[in-house]
Amino acid sequence: MTTPVPRSFELAFEGLYRLGYRVAFRILGDRSEAEDVAQEALARAFLRWSSLHEQPEGWVCRVATNLSIDRYRRRRRRLRTPAGPIGVLDDRLGERTDLVDALRSLPRRQREVVVLRYLADLSEVDVAATVGCSVGTVKTHASRGLAALRRQLGTNQKDGDDVRAS
Repeated sequence: MTTPVPRSFELAFEGLYRLGYRVAFRILGDRSEAEDVAQEALARAFLRWSSLHEQPEGWVCRVATNLSIDRYRRRRRRLRTPAGPIGVLDDRLGERTDLVDALRSLPRRQREVVVLRYLADLSEVDVAATVGCSVGTVKTHASRGLAALRRQLGTNQKDGDDVRAS
């Protein structure tokens, strides 16, 4: 016997899927893998839907981020001895590796805010509602997180573009 799909999940599915896909694609740079991650994140959301309450976006983003980082690490282990020039495999492989490593090194709250704000493209107000803090706290964590990423990635940019992988 199958469990009926709650109407609220059906209504939220498309937006949550796009959000999970966007985060995964920006980390992984591969459409097929991003689709897999988004599907897995939504499958997990469905199983926990009754406990996700009114802000499932942040939860889906966190799950998609964690799944993407795990998938990226596994992929990186497989590619340690590439068969051809690295540029043939992924012209942004080095950048993605550095980004994943830098994101993993951030404190949890800073990573959540940076991912929600700059990879998922949520507004500061939406990030604050998602993580349960004030807009000022979001700004503080975003600023500190971006500063740490800039130090680790060796960039001098002043906006969020340095963490956005195409």
